[in-house]
Amino acid sequence: MTAMQTGLRLRGRRTLRMATGTALCLAISFALDLPIPVIAPVFAVFLLATQTRPMPLKAGVMLSLVVMLTTGSGLLLVPLLRHYAIAGVLLVGLLLFLAFRYGLSGGNNLVATFLVAGLTMISAAGTADFQVATTVVGALVKGLLLAVLVSALVHALFPNTADARPQRAAQAMPADRAAMFALRAALVVMPAYLLAMTDPASYMPVIMKSVSLGQQSCTATARNAARELVGSTLFGGLLAIAFWFALKLSVNLWMFFLWMLLFGLLVGCRLYRIASTRYSPGFWTSSLVTMIILLGQSVQDSVAGKDVYTAFAVRMGLFLAVTLYAYLMLMLFDR
Repeated sequence: MTAMQTGLRLRGRRTLRMATGTALCLAISFALDLPIPVIAPVFAVFLLATQTRPMPLKAGVMLSLVVMLTTGSGLLLVPLLRHYAIAGVLLVGLLLFLAFRYGLSGGNNLVATFLVAGLTMISAAGTADFQVATTVVGALVKGLLLAVLVSALVHALFPNTADARPQRAAQAMPADRAAMFALRAALVVMPAYLLAMTDPASYMPVIMKSVSLGQQSCTATARNAARELVGSTLFGGLLAIAFWFALKLSVNLWMFFLWMLLFGLLVGCRLYRIASTRYSPGFWTSSLVTMIILLGQSVQDSVAGKDVYTAFAVRMGLFLAVTLYAYLMLMLFDR
C-alpha cells in the first residue's frame, strides 16, 4: 500500500470518528435531556478534531475532575462580581489571559478551552442565580464525560492502522508572542461575557461562540481573518438552516442522529483534506461548532414553544456581531 493510500485511509477513519462521535453525543444529550445539550457534541468536536489517539479512560476521568475543580472555582468569583463588579470583571479577564497563554505556551489546548468555557459560563450564570451556576458546572462535567466516553467508543470502532504515526506534541510559542495572542483571545471573549452577565440564560450560546472564536483567533492571521472568522460563522449558519429544514422532513431522534452524521461527514471530508479545499481546518471546525450551537438552541426553542425563526435571526445577528468584533481585534493587534 502506497503512502498516499495509507494517508487517505487514516484521514477517512478520522472523518468517521469525528462524524460518528459528534452525532452520538448530540443524540444522547437530547435523549437524556442534559441541561445544556450542545456542550457534549461541541466538546466531542474539539476532542476528536485534535486527538489522533484515544484518550485513556483514567485520563478522561482525571481531566473531568480537573475541569470540575478548576471551573468550579468560577463559583468563587460570583460574590466578587455581585458586590465589586469592576474588580470581578478585571479578575475574569486576567484568568482568561492566563488560560489562553497556558495553551499557547505548550500546555494542553483542550484543558485551556474547557477552562475558558467553564470560567465564563459559570461566573456569568452565577451573577443571576447561584443555583444556575451549579447547574452549569454539572452540565460541563457531564458533557465532558460523555464526550470522553464516546471518543473512546468511536476510536474502538474506527481504530488507527498499525502504521499510523504518533501524534506530535504541541508546539510552544515564544513567551512574548504567546502573551500577545493570549491577550487578543481574552479581549475577543470579554464582550460576549459582559453581554451574558445581563441575561445568562439567553446569551449562553454567545459565550460558547466567543470561546470558539478566541481559540480560532490564536491561529488566524490578518490576511485570512475575514475568511476564517466571518466566513466560518456565516457558513455555520447556512449549515444550521439546511439541517433544520432537513430535520423537518421527519422529526425524531434517529433522524437527528443520522442527519448529524451526514453533516459531520461532509464537514469532516474537508477538515481532513479528503475533498480538496482552500480553507483551513480551523475554518471547518468553527463552522461545525457554530452549526451545532445554533441548531441545538433552535431545537430547544421549538420544544419550549418559542418562535424559532425570530430567535435564530437574533442569535445569528449576535454571532455575527461577536465575530466582526473578533475580526477588528485581530486587525488592530496585527497592526
